[in-house]
Amino acid sequence: MEQTRRPRRLRQDGIRELVRETTVSPSDLIAPVFVDATIDERVEIPSMPGHERVPLDQITERVEEVLATGIEAVILFGVPQEKDAEGSRAWAEDGVIQEATRRVSEATEAYLITDVCLCEYTDHGHCGVLEPGAPEDVTLTVDNDPTLEHIARTAVSHAEAGADMVAPSGMMDGMVGALREALDEAGFEHTPIMSYAAKYESAFYGPFRDAADGAPSFGDRRHYQMDPGNAEEAMREVALDVEQGADVLMVKPALPYLDVVRAVDQSFEYPVAAYNVSGEYAMLHAAAEKGWLDLEATALESLQSIKRAGADLILTYFAEDVARRL
Repeated sequence: MEQTRRPRRLRQDGIRELVRETTVSPSDLIAPVFVDATIDERVEIPSMPGHERVPLDQITERVEEVLATGIEAVILFGVPQEKDAEGSRAWAEDGVIQEATRRVSEATEAYLITDVCLCEYTDHGHCGVLEPGAPEDVTLTVDNDPTLEHIARTAVSHAEAGADMVAPSGMMDGMVGALREALDEAGFEHTPIMSYAAKYESAFYGPFRDAADGAPSFGDRRHYQMDPGNAEEAMREVALDVEQGADVLMVKPALPYLDVVRAVDQSFEYPVAAYNVSGEYAMLHAAAEKGWLDLEATALESLQSIKRAGADLILTYFAEDVARRL
């Protein structure tokens, strides 16, 4: 009887928290922030309750709100004033992220990460330059090598504006190597790269595409993002990014791919990030609005599961709400 009761003795109040194996703290969390060059006041994102696009002249205030919760890092996503087929506003000196980065880096102590992708900047919504024939032929999508040139220019422009870290998210072949070479040549050898190393072509991204105005106008992204059925492929993708110079390895989405998070953590001696994406956030909110779930409890449990799987860093839209309660 003594042996059978032993586990329950450590589940009592007072000791329960002291022996908890996995805890989440504000320093584990990265808060996504959306800045929009086309608006003059904050605009709610209907599919992501509690989140807004903010205009440039409020970006510093918005980041200060995040920092007040104890979170130290944000990742910026931008909506440009205009778009074109090349996504040229992505690397413009006066682009929305470049200007936001300058303002935030000069006025706050935030650790500032910038998303490096073209989908918010192209008029077709894909993550790079289109291959000849698209969109007439929807089997054709992104032309890899010209896209690498564009995202490398974008990363350098972000570093010049004051970004502490850049995060390429397009799943282009060779993207980490292209960014590392460009950053080094421009004198930014100390700027780390958080690679979206295993990014799946997931159905969980819908609300983000509303938030960032980055949905494809034709076709989908399955020809350059990973098949949700593949785990071994993820390990090959991560290994390539490590070889090319990635400093942090991200798995996206998080909850449906905890097995991949665990495998990356166990196989590579690099920090692992997991992106608790917009669809994961929205579905908990929707269930809570129906009274089916306790939002605060399920949000924290979700983040604990991501960290327990092996993530060192968690990008999540729950960041501020959870940080206030920790």
